[in-house]
Amino acid sequence: MAARIKAKDIALMTRQLAAMVQAGVPILQAFELLRRGQRHRGMLDLVSQLRTQVATGASLSQALARFPRQFNSLYVSLIAAGELGGVLDTVLDRLALYLEKTQALQAKVRGALMYPLAVMVVALGVVVVVLGWVIPSFKTVFVSLGADLPAPTRWLLALSDGLWHRGPAGLVVLAALGLGLRWAVRTRPRWRRGWDWAWLRVPVLGPLLRDAVVARWSRTLSTLLAAGVPLVEALVPVGRVAGNVVFEEATQGLRRAVLRGSSVNAALLEASVFPAMLVQLAAIGEASGTLDAMLAKAAEYHERAVDEQVAGLSTLLEPLIIVVLGGIIGAMVLAMYLPIFQLGQVL
Repeated sequence: MAARIKAKDIALMTRQLAAMVQAGVPILQAFELLRRGQRHRGMLDLVSQLRTQVATGASLSQALARFPRQFNSLYVSLIAAGELGGVLDTVLDRLALYLEKTQALQAKVRGALMYPLAVMVVALGVVVVVLGWVIPSFKTVFVSLGADLPAPTRWLLALSDGLWHRGPAGLVVLAALGLGLRWAVRTRPRWRRGWDWAWLRVPVLGPLLRDAVVARWSRTLSTLLAAGVPLVEALVPVGRVAGNVVFEEATQGLRRAVLRGSSVNAALLEASVFPAMLVQLAAIGEASGTLDAMLAKAAEYHERAVDEQVAGLSTLLEPLIIVVLGGIIGAMVLAMYLPIFQLGQVL
């Protein structure tokens, strides 16, 4: 498909399809209505192809499975379970809610990460401009004075010269290192695991990312169980969509423990990466036969935790970034004016 299809487009399509199926509209007619209402070229092609597949005898889950880039194994598994149990309308509604909650959570985490990143990029740009264009103009003045320069001024001038002479080469080296790290994380399981572990341990951001992963994990498993997917089968896609190798491996271990006959509560404790709140709610749900509902409550709890941490992070970072950026610029200005202050004292 030429036009790129975003996750929010799939979520909107799922919500619209759920509403029509719940209203009693046949699948073929629902796809026709979706097709007529599409303005996005990629979605128009996708809906048209799905309608063609269903019209030629394929089930909805079979048709969706032919487009793995748009519909992952979790999506297809839920639709298949809904078709098998005759509750496709309920499953579509749950799936739409799941997609909407997941995207809202991802948007919050991205926003929390993008804010400091954007400020750091701006700060780096300011420092580069000062070192590359402002400080060299002072250098000619200092040379004409012919006096010994203070150590901070000499260091700053050396840094400015290094930026002009070695900056492009350093940029190439940094870009190569970044691309190499990205390749290693994507292709080497050990590197990926170390990378994910490192992110979970980063001060301030680590707890935020952990809560986001646990919320997505709980929400996914709750949705699958509520749709009637057996626990052992549900844990397969849950591990893959966790978004973190540490939790993916823990989910695989959880599945093996359940297959051996262990309780969910004991298996979660054995995994040692899941928070106490999730373990306690899972124990209550397992004992009362409401595991899906308790997991949904765990997801809501951790989603609220993400909201609070994002708000706290923004409040904390604003003054911190201002102080750091002001300190860097202030130190550079002071270093450049030290020779002038010394000259004034001599005169």
